Formats: sequence, C-alpha cells, structure tokens
Amino acid sequence: MPLRCALLDDFQQVATEVADWSVVTGDVDVVSFDRHIDGEDELVAALAGFDIVVTLRERVPFPGSLIARLPRLKLIVASGMRNTVIDYAAAEAHGVTVCGTASSSTPPVELTWALLLGLARGIVEESGALRSGGPWQSTVGADLHGRRLGLLGLGKIGSRVARVGLAFGMRVSAWSPNLTRERADEVGVERAASKEELLAGSDFVSVHLVLGERTRGLLGPAELALLKPTAYLVNTSRAAIVDQEALLDALHSGRIAGAGVDVFDIEPLPAGHPMRSAPRLLATPHLGYVSRANYATYYGHAVEDIRSFLDGAPVRRLP
Repeated sequence: MPLRCALLDDFQQVATEVADWSVVTGDVDVVSFDRHIDGEDELVAALAGFDIVVTLRERVPFPGSLIARLPRLKLIVASGMRNTVIDYAAAEAHGVTVCGTASSSTPPVELTWALLLGLARGIVEESGALRSGGPWQSTVGADLHGRRLGLLGLGKIGSRVARVGLAFGMRVSAWSPNLTRERADEVGVERAASKEELLAGSDFVSVHLVLGERTRGLLGPAELALLKPTAYLVNTSRAAIVDQEALLDALHSGRIAGAGVDVFDIEPLPAGHPMRSAPRLLATPHLGYVSRANYATYYGHAVEDIRSFLDGAPVRRLP
C-alpha cells in the first residue's frame, strides 16, 4: 500500500502543480489541504491517517504532544532550513525524520519594497478611490530620495533591502545586536550608534531580524514612541519582534504615519482581529515567501526529500 502524504496550508492549491510529483507516484498518495487546521485535536483528526506531512514555514507547530498522537507519522518536511515550532527531540524519539528545503530571500525583499512603496505613495487609498468614484488625488506621497531608511538587521534579506534603498538615493543605516562596522561598510550603509538612534532618526524603519530571546518584543511602546510622527514602520520578519498592542496604539493615535505588516501574532488572522481594521496600516497575509519560484523550490525539494526518505537516504535533515 502506498504511503499517504498531507500537504498543509495549500491555500492556492498549487503545491502539486509547481513541482513534479511523478517521481513518488505509486509510492505515495498526496492529499492537499486548502484550509488551515488549527488546534492539536483538529490536527490529530485530520492527520491520523498520514505517514508524511509537508508543512509551510512555521504556521503549524509540531510539539511532542502532537507527534506522540500521530503514531503513523514517519516524515515531516518543512519549507526552509530553519523551523522553531517542531520538537526535534520528540520527533527522534518517535522515529520521525524531519527534513527541510531551500528558500530564497528574494520574495521577502521584493515584498518589503512593495509595502514600503505602497505606504509612501498611498497606493491602496488612491487606487481604491479611483475605482470607487472617490476623490481624484487625496494623499501627498512621501519621498524616498534623500530620506533615511533604518534597517533592524543586516543579514541576507536586510542587506538586499539596503541596496535597493541606496539605488533610490536613500541614506541607509542599520543596527542589530551583533552588527559590526565592517559588515555595514561591506554593504555600503551607516552603522547606527544604537537602536534608539536609528529609530529616532529614520523616516522609514524595516525589520529584518531573526526572532529569538533578544529580539522578542524588541520594539515596544518606548521604542515606537521614538519614531517620528512622519515615519513608517515595515515588518516582514516576525510579528513578535514588534509589540502588537503598542503598534496598534501608535496607529490609532497617529503617533506614526503608518505601518506595512506581513506577519501577525496569529496566522491566518481571525475575522474581527484588530489588525484587520487598524488605520494607517497596509497589511498582507504573510506573502513574504509566496512566489511561484519559491514554491517551486519548496515543493520540488519536498518531493526530493520524500524520494530520498523512501530510498533510505534522507537529505536536508533538520535541525
């Protein structure tokens, strides 16, 4: 009998289209789930009959308690090579192999700029007004050239965002807990003296840090209060880096000009969540990694991971 493979959160129903699954045909039956399954009991009910699970990013946690309740599970494939919501020790203890895939930094870089430009030029408001018979020109765009772009994080994604900012003629500076002057010089940006200096002096602030103990809640009420009232904040990294209540307060009070957000404390975002109706907010449903090329990599490597596992030689094992 073939093994059964569940593809989680395949919202667009493209997982089997962007990769060649024929290499596992006959050995694996693939079932796609186009809705998010939330809660351990619901996951157990949905996945009890599956041997393989392919999960997108860190949307579905796999704690030890869940793994223990899925005795048929043999392989988890997670997109990307870093996943903090899988209990690897429990997986090993229950004989479950965990593998990852490659992931491109290009899609989140491009989305960062889509959000930043959308905020700066009021694209959503103006397009909506034009299509609905509203006013002809109601916003005054914020200029990029000559303005300061402050980056929290100058890694793979942050450095590429920086180079685009430089191409726009922006003054680009960066800060992170471990950022060295040599790294800043290598990218061609200023190294901010402190997080506070970067926040207070920037016209646009973009977050590109890994979530961890030192970065969780890094931007709280005191930090957001340092931003200029004309400043914009963009977060395509992780929601928990920015205090969500403090951000909502800043948006509702008008203490900042606006925010562009692609990540949330709960995903998918529930109906009625305050982020869905916050003023001055340009929000997207975690599209940072969602591009055809990136999906082709995710699911193409997922097929390779499954084939290699079936052949007894798993590749790209995590952690």
